[in-house]
Amino acid sequence: MVLLEFSMSPLGKSESVGKYVARSLDIIDKSGVSYRLNPMGTVLEGDWEQVFSVVQKCYERMRKDCNRISCTIKVDYRKGHSGRLQSKVASIEKTLKRRVKQ
Repeated sequence: MVLLEFSMSPLGKSESVGKYVARSLDIIDKSGVSYRLNPMGTVLEGDWEQVFSVVQKCYERMRKDCNRISCTIKVDYRKGHSGRLQSKVASIEKTLKRRVKQ
């Protein structure tokens, strides 16, 4: 199972790119892939093909009206483990013996 964190935004559009990020999040949400949005990107959880397919769809949508796109991707593969969007945070909370901000 793969955790993939990515951030994709257009360059040269304006200082605020929220409407472009929202379009990507709509694609992500409709994909059925588990995800978690954070202030600097989005983390997807699924198999390799699933998560990269979602990133591809976000890219294809953005390139329709954006001439330059910046994208960062970070991948964490761990065989036989799923549910890590929650379990990784839960592990830290267990160690700290308290809840953390998310």
